[in-house]
Amino acid sequence: MTDSVPGRLTISRATLDDWQVVSGWAVDEGWNPGLRDGPCFFAQDPDGFFIGRIEGQPVSAISVVNYDEVYAFLGFYLVRPDLRGHGHGLATWRTAIAHAGTRTVGLDGVVAQQANYRRSGFELAHRTVRYMGAVPGGAPRSAQILPVEAAGLRAITAYDAACHPADRPRFLESWLTAPGHRALARIVDGRITGYGVLRPAHGALRIGPLFADTRADADELFDALTAEADGAPVLIDVPETQPHAVALAEARGMKPTFETARMYTGPVREQAEGRVFGVTTLELG
Repeated sequence: MTDSVPGRLTISRATLDDWQVVSGWAVDEGWNPGLRDGPCFFAQDPDGFFIGRIEGQPVSAISVVNYDEVYAFLGFYLVRPDLRGHGHGLATWRTAIAHAGTRTVGLDGVVAQQANYRRSGFELAHRTVRYMGAVPGGAPRSAQILPVEAAGLRAITAYDAACHPADRPRFLESWLTAPGHRALARIVDGRITGYGVLRPAHGALRIGPLFADTRADADELFDALTAEADGAPVLIDVPETQPHAVALAEARGMKPTFETARMYTGPVREQAEGRVFGVTTLELG
C-alpha cells in the first residue's frame, strides 16, 4: 500500500494475527476487549483494519468497518506509547478513513481525543459510561429467557437492527456463536422482548449488547447472563442518555470506571434508543 523505505511508516491492511497484537495494546490502554472479538469484527468487514509498521514492526492501528452503503464505525485508534507524537497515528487515520468513502462514520472517543475528533468533523451524540462490579450470581432464571437459537438469527438480526445504526447480520452470526460467548433472548408469546451477550475478557466478563423493550426485560436478561459470574467483575458500557440503563447498573452495585463519547460525522438512521441498555462494543459500535 506504501513504500518500505527504512525508518518510514508503511500502512497496510491488517490480518487477524496483526489484530492480536493490536488487541494487546488495547488491553494495555485499559479498554479490555473480549478474548475472541477479533474474528467477529473481521466477519463484518475484513478490509476495514489497518496497521502501520516501521521496518516491519507494528507501531499504529485503526479500524474503519463498513456496515452498508451509508454507515461505518471507527475504532482501535492506537499508537504504540513509545512512538507517539511523530504523526504515525494521523497518517494511519488518513489511510483508513478513506475506506469509509462518503459514509457517515461513528466512533466512541476517549476523553483525551474528543477535541481532535471534533476538528475532524465528528459531533457529540451522547456520553457512554463503563460500569464495573462483582455481580452476585444465582438469581432464578425466568422461563422466558432462552438461548438466542430459540429465536433464530433472522429474528435477532431484525430486533438488533432497530437498536443500531445499520444492519449487521454477518457480525451477529459470529458474535452470537463465538466460543465462550453466552447469548440469551427474552421471548414472550413468540415475540422477542430483548437479547444480550456475555463474553470473556481479561480478568472480567463483558456484557454487550444488552437490548430490551423495558427495564424489566433488561433486568431478567442481565441476571440470567451473569447467573454464573461467580463474583467475577462484570463490565457494561451504558449510554448516559438512557436513565433506566444507568439505574440497572447502579442497582447491582456497579460503579462508573471509564467514559467515552459517541460521535458521528453526519446523520444516522433513527434507533430505538430506549432499548439500548448496553452497547455492543466501543470498538465496533
